[in-house]
Amino acid sequence: MTSRPADRKIAGRALVTGGAIRVGRAIALALADAGFDVAIAFHRSAAEARRTVEALRQRGANAIAIRADLRDARAARTVVAEAARALRGLDVLVNSAALFEKTPLASTTRARWDELMSLNLRAAFFCTQAASARMTGGGHVVNVSDVITRAPRPGWAAYTASKAGLEALTRTLALELRDQQIAVNCVAPGAVLKPARLAPARWRAITHGHAATAADVAAAVVFFATCPTHITGQILGVDAGSRA
Repeated sequence: MTSRPADRKIAGRALVTGGAIRVGRAIALALADAGFDVAIAFHRSAAEARRTVEALRQRGANAIAIRADLRDARAARTVVAEAARALRGLDVLVNSAALFEKTPLASTTRARWDELMSLNLRAAFFCTQAASARMTGGGHVVNVSDVITRAPRPGWAAYTASKAGLEALTRTLALELRDQQIAVNCVAPGAVLKPARLAPARWRAITHGHAATAADVAAAVVFFATCPTHITGQILGVDAGSRA
C-alpha cells in the first residue's frame, strides 16, 4: 500500500467484494473519493484488480486487492481478516460480488443453482458474520441486490431467488446487528451496464432509455456507508422509478 497524503481526511476503512470490475469498481472508487481506505476482493480479474488498486491510490487511498473465491464459505473469514489487517480495521463491508446468469427451469443444473446461491447469497452472509465481529465501534454493511426481485423475468429464477434472499438477509441482519450499531442496508439497481454482446438498440428497448450509470449505484452505496446507523434494513432502488 502507498502512504496517504498528510491532509487527506479518513472517513473509514471499507472492503468491497467484486471490487475489481464494473459496478464493484465504481463503488470502490466512489468510497475512495469519499475518504475511505479500500480493500477490494476479486477472483479471476487479477489485471483489472491491479488497475483498480492503482486508481484508488491515485485518489490518495490506502488500497489493497485480495484474491478470493467466495463460493467457498471459508474464504469469507480469510478475506475479511486480510482486509482488516491491511487497513488496520474495518468500518464498511460492501457485498457486491455476484454471478449474473440466466437459469431456465428446464436446463438449470444443481451445480449451477448451488454456484449462484453460494456467491450471491451465502458469501454475503459469511462475509457479514466475519466483518461484524471486527466492527467493534459500529459500522455499515451494504448489500447489492437487483430490481429483478420486484420485476421478475422468465428464465432467471435462480438468480432472482439469490437476490431476493439477499434482501431478506438485509432486513433480518439489520435487526440482529442494530444493538452493535451496525447498519445493514441494500442497494437494488436496475439496468446499469450494457452487456458487450447486446446490440445498442436492444439495450435501449430493454431500459426504455433510462439505464442507470455505475456512478448512480456507487452514490447510493456511499450514502449507506456514511449514513446514521439508525437508517437500517432499507432497500433502495436505483432504477429510475421502475419499482414505484
